[in-house]
Amino acid sequence: MNQQRTLESYPQSMRDEVQRARQEVADLHAELPRYELVVWTAGNVSQRVRHPEVADGSQDLFVIKPSGVSYDDLTPESMVVCTLDGQLLEGEHAPSSDTAAHAYTYEHMPEVGGVVHTHSTYATAWAARGEDIPCVLTMMADEFGGPIPIGPFAIIGDDSIGRGIVATLRESRSPAVLMANHGPFTIGKDARAAVKAAVMCEEVARTVHIAQQLGDPQPIDPTKIDSLYERYQNVYGQ
Repeated sequence: MNQQRTLESYPQSMRDEVQRARQEVADLHAELPRYELVVWTAGNVSQRVRHPEVADGSQDLFVIKPSGVSYDDLTPESMVVCTLDGQLLEGEHAPSSDTAAHAYTYEHMPEVGGVVHTHSTYATAWAARGEDIPCVLTMMADEFGGPIPIGPFAIIGDDSIGRGIVATLRESRSPAVLMANHGPFTIGKDARAAVKAAVMCEEVARTVHIAQQLGDPQPIDPTKIDSLYERYQNVYGQ
Protein backbone atom coordinates (compact mmCIF):
# COMPACT_ATOMS: atom_id res chain seq x y z
CA MET A 1 0.00 0.00 0.00
CA ASN A 2 1.23 3.50 -0.80
CA GLN A 3 2.77 4.96 2.31
CA GLN A 4 1.42 8.43 1.42
CA ARG A 5 -2.22 7.43 1.61
CA THR A 6 -4.31 8.87 4.42
CA LEU A 7 -7.31 7.62 6.30
CA GLU A 8 -9.47 9.98 4.22
CA SER A 9 -8.88 7.78 1.18
CA TYR A 10 -10.82 4.93 2.79
CA PRO A 11 -14.63 4.53 2.74
CA GLN A 12 -16.56 6.50 5.36
CA SER A 13 -17.87 3.30 6.94
CA MET A 14 -14.29 2.15 7.48
CA ARG A 15 -13.25 5.51 8.94
CA ASP A 16 -16.17 5.25 11.35
CA GLU A 17 -15.06 1.75 12.32
CA VAL A 18 -11.52 3.03 12.93
CA GLN A 19 -12.92 5.53 15.42
CA ARG A 20 -14.84 2.77 17.21
CA ALA A 21 -11.73 0.59 17.24
CA ARG A 22 -9.68 3.42 18.76
CA GLN A 23 -12.14 3.64 21.64
CA GLU A 24 -12.26 -0.12 22.09
CA VAL A 25 -8.49 -0.55 22.00
CA ALA A 26 -7.96 2.34 24.42
CA ASP A 27 -10.49 0.82 26.83
CA LEU A 28 -8.99 -2.66 26.57
CA HIS A 29 -5.51 -1.43 27.43
CA ALA A 30 -6.83 -0.68 30.91
CA GLU A 31 -7.45 -4.42 31.36
CA LEU A 32 -3.72 -5.25 31.11
CA PRO A 33 -2.57 -3.46 34.29
CA ARG A 34 -5.87 -4.38 35.96
CA TYR A 35 -4.99 -8.07 35.62
CA GLU A 36 -1.30 -7.38 36.35
CA LEU A 37 -0.18 -8.47 32.89
CA VAL A 38 2.16 -5.52 32.25
CA VAL A 39 4.43 -3.02 33.98
CA TRP A 40 5.38 0.53 33.00
CA THR A 41 4.65 0.98 29.26
CA ALA A 42 5.19 -2.64 28.18
CA GLY A 43 2.56 -4.61 26.29
CA ASN A 44 0.07 -3.72 23.59
CA VAL A 45 -3.39 -4.42 22.19
CA SER A 46 -4.42 -4.07 18.55
CA GLN A 47 -7.60 -4.56 16.55
CA ARG A 48 -8.11 -5.15 12.83
CA VAL A 49 -10.44 -2.88 10.86
CA ARG A 50 -11.67 -4.70 7.77
CA HIS A 51 -12.13 -2.98 4.43
CA PRO A 52 -15.80 -3.32 3.43
CA GLU A 53 -15.06 -3.64 -0.28
CA VAL A 54 -11.85 -5.72 -0.45
CA ALA A 55 -12.59 -9.25 0.70
CA ASP A 56 -9.03 -10.61 0.61
CA GLY A 57 -8.03 -8.42 3.59
CA SER A 58 -5.13 -6.76 1.76
CA GLN A 59 -6.56 -3.28 2.36
CA ASP A 60 -7.42 -3.83 6.04
CA LEU A 61 -6.01 -1.55 8.73
CA PHE A 62 -5.34 -2.02 12.42
CA VAL A 63 -5.37 0.20 15.48
CA ILE A 64 -2.57 -0.24 18.03
CA LYS A 65 -1.07 1.39 21.11
CA PRO A 66 1.64 4.02 20.58
CA SER A 67 5.18 3.28 21.70
CA GLY A 68 6.37 4.28 25.17
CA VAL A 69 3.20 6.04 26.32
CA SER A 70 2.04 5.51 29.91
CA TYR A 71 -1.14 3.53 30.38
CA ASP A 72 -2.56 6.43 32.37
CA ASP A 73 -2.12 8.68 29.34
CA LEU A 74 -3.71 6.43 26.74
CA THR A 75 -6.80 7.85 25.04
CA PRO A 76 -8.70 6.91 21.88
CA GLU A 77 -6.99 9.84 20.16
CA SER A 78 -3.52 8.57 21.09
CA MET A 79 -4.08 5.21 19.41
CA VAL A 80 -2.38 4.92 16.02
CA VAL A 81 -3.65 3.44 12.76
CA CYS A 82 -1.42 1.25 10.58
CA THR A 83 -1.63 -0.60 7.28
CA LEU A 84 -1.01 -4.34 7.11
CA ASP A 85 2.58 -3.72 6.03
CA GLY A 86 3.11 -2.02 9.38
CA GLN A 87 3.24 1.54 8.07
CA LEU A 88 1.81 4.38 10.16
CA LEU A 89 -1.29 5.77 8.45
CA GLU A 90 -2.58 8.12 11.12
CA GLY A 91 -1.51 9.11 14.63
CA GLU A 92 0.52 11.66 16.54
CA HIS A 93 2.87 9.06 18.05
CA ALA A 94 5.14 6.34 16.74
CA PRO A 95 3.41 2.94 16.81
CA SER A 96 4.35 0.18 19.25
CA SER A 97 7.71 -1.52 18.76
CA ASP A 98 5.72 -4.74 18.24
CA THR A 99 3.75 -3.30 15.31
CA ALA A 100 5.57 -5.46 12.73
CA ALA A 101 4.60 -8.61 14.65
CA HIS A 102 0.94 -7.58 14.77
CA ALA A 103 0.96 -6.60 11.10
CA TYR A 104 2.48 -9.92 9.98
CA THR A 105 -0.06 -11.85 12.05
CA TYR A 106 -3.00 -9.98 10.51
CA GLU A 107 -1.60 -10.33 7.01
CA HIS A 108 -1.07 -14.09 7.26
CA MET A 109 -3.99 -15.08 9.52
CA PRO A 110 -7.03 -13.36 7.97
CA GLU A 111 -9.36 -14.87 10.57
CA VAL A 112 -7.59 -12.94 13.35
CA GLY A 113 -9.25 -9.68 14.44
CA GLY A 114 -7.22 -8.86 17.55
CA VAL A 115 -3.66 -9.36 18.84
CA VAL A 116 -2.29 -8.80 22.35
CA HIS A 117 1.23 -8.93 23.75
CA THR A 118 2.07 -8.87 27.46
CA HIS A 119 5.02 -9.65 29.71
CA SER A 120 2.85 -11.29 32.38
CA THR A 121 5.05 -12.88 35.04
CA TYR A 122 4.19 -16.58 34.99
CA ALA A 123 3.60 -16.94 31.25
CA THR A 124 6.86 -15.10 30.59
CA ALA A 125 8.64 -17.40 33.05
CA TRP A 126 7.50 -20.38 30.96
CA ALA A 127 8.75 -18.55 27.87
CA ALA A 128 12.13 -18.06 29.57
CA ARG A 129 12.30 -21.82 30.19
CA GLY A 130 11.39 -22.52 26.55
CA GLU A 131 8.60 -24.91 27.49
CA ASP A 132 5.00 -25.49 26.43
CA ILE A 133 2.52 -25.19 29.28
CA PRO A 134 1.10 -28.73 29.48
CA CYS A 135 -2.66 -29.23 29.35
CA VAL A 136 -3.39 -30.43 32.88
CA LEU A 137 -6.47 -28.28 33.61
CA THR A 138 -9.96 -28.43 32.17
CA MET A 139 -9.76 -24.63 31.85
CA MET A 140 -6.84 -25.12 29.47
CA ALA A 141 -8.74 -27.71 27.45
CA ASP A 142 -11.69 -25.32 27.22
CA GLU A 143 -9.78 -22.19 26.26
CA PHE A 144 -6.68 -23.46 24.48
CA GLY A 145 -7.61 -26.92 23.18
CA GLY A 146 -4.37 -28.39 24.48
CA PRO A 147 -0.96 -27.13 25.60
CA ILE A 148 0.04 -23.50 25.18
CA PRO A 149 2.92 -23.84 22.73
CA ILE A 150 6.37 -22.31 22.86
CA GLY A 151 7.41 -20.28 19.82
CA PRO A 152 10.91 -19.62 18.48
CA PHE A 153 13.33 -16.98 19.69
CA ALA A 154 13.01 -13.86 17.54
CA ILE A 155 14.48 -10.37 17.52
CA ILE A 156 12.20 -7.36 18.11
CA GLY A 157 11.90 -4.76 15.37
CA ASP A 158 11.06 -6.64 12.17
CA ASP A 159 8.55 -9.34 11.27
CA SER A 160 10.58 -12.18 12.85
CA ILE A 161 8.25 -12.34 15.86
CA GLY A 162 5.21 -12.33 13.60
CA ARG A 163 6.65 -15.20 11.58
CA GLY A 164 7.15 -17.19 14.77
CA ILE A 165 3.63 -16.45 15.99
CA VAL A 166 2.01 -17.50 12.73
CA ALA A 167 4.14 -20.63 12.24
CA THR A 168 3.41 -21.82 15.78
CA LEU A 169 -0.29 -21.03 15.99
CA ARG A 170 -1.06 -22.52 12.58
CA GLU A 171 -0.13 -25.88 14.13
CA SER A 172 -2.21 -25.40 17.29
CA ARG A 173 -5.75 -24.67 18.46
CA SER A 174 -4.30 -22.38 21.11
CA PRO A 175 -4.96 -18.63 20.81
CA ALA A 176 -1.75 -18.06 22.80
CA VAL A 177 1.93 -18.64 22.03
CA LEU A 178 4.87 -18.14 24.37
CA MET A 179 7.65 -16.59 22.30
CA ALA A 180 10.91 -17.97 23.68
CA ASN A 181 12.77 -15.65 26.07
CA HIS A 182 10.19 -12.94 25.38
CA GLY A 183 6.61 -13.54 26.49
CA PRO A 184 3.05 -14.35 25.41
CA PHE A 185 1.23 -13.19 22.31
CA THR A 186 -2.47 -13.95 21.97
CA ILE A 187 -4.98 -13.73 19.13
CA GLY A 188 -8.75 -13.63 18.87
CA LYS A 189 -11.69 -12.84 16.63
CA ASP A 190 -11.37 -9.30 17.99
CA ALA A 191 -9.23 -7.43 20.49
CA ARG A 192 -11.49 -8.30 23.43
CA ALA A 193 -11.14 -12.03 22.72
CA ALA A 194 -7.37 -11.65 22.48
CA VAL A 195 -7.29 -9.83 25.84
CA LYS A 196 -9.34 -12.63 27.40
CA ALA A 197 -6.85 -15.16 26.04
CA ALA A 198 -3.99 -13.16 27.59
CA VAL A 199 -5.72 -13.11 30.99
CA MET A 200 -6.44 -16.84 30.85
CA CYS A 201 -2.91 -17.63 29.65
CA GLU A 202 -1.42 -15.98 32.72
CA GLU A 203 -3.92 -17.68 35.04
CA VAL A 204 -3.12 -21.19 33.81
CA ALA A 205 0.62 -20.46 33.65
CA ARG A 206 0.53 -19.54 37.34
CA THR A 207 -1.64 -22.48 38.36
CA VAL A 208 0.39 -25.09 36.48
CA HIS A 209 3.62 -23.66 37.91
CA ILE A 210 2.23 -23.99 41.46
CA ALA A 211 1.01 -27.52 40.70
CA GLN A 212 4.51 -28.50 39.61
CA GLN A 213 5.92 -27.30 42.92
CA LEU A 214 3.55 -29.70 44.70
CA GLY A 215 4.24 -32.74 42.55
CA ASP A 216 3.57 -34.06 39.06
CA PRO A 217 0.43 -32.58 37.45
CA GLN A 218 -1.76 -35.21 35.82
CA PRO A 219 -2.22 -34.80 32.05
CA ILE A 220 -5.71 -34.90 30.56
CA ASP A 221 -6.44 -37.60 28.01
CA PRO A 222 -6.41 -36.09 24.47
CA THR A 223 -9.91 -37.38 23.69
CA LYS A 224 -11.25 -35.63 26.77
CA ILE A 225 -9.42 -32.44 25.76
CA ASP A 226 -11.19 -32.61 22.40
CA SER A 227 -14.56 -33.09 24.09
CA LEU A 228 -14.03 -30.25 26.55
CA TYR A 229 -12.82 -27.91 23.81
CA GLU A 230 -15.77 -28.71 21.55
CA ARG A 231 -18.29 -28.10 24.31
CA TYR A 232 -16.76 -24.85 25.51
CA GLN A 233 -16.29 -23.40 22.05
CA ASN A 234 -19.68 -24.40 20.64
CA VAL A 235 -22.13 -25.01 23.49
CA TYR A 236 -21.07 -23.10 26.63
CA GLY A 237 -22.60 -19.71 27.38
CA GLN A 238 -25.34 -17.76 25.67
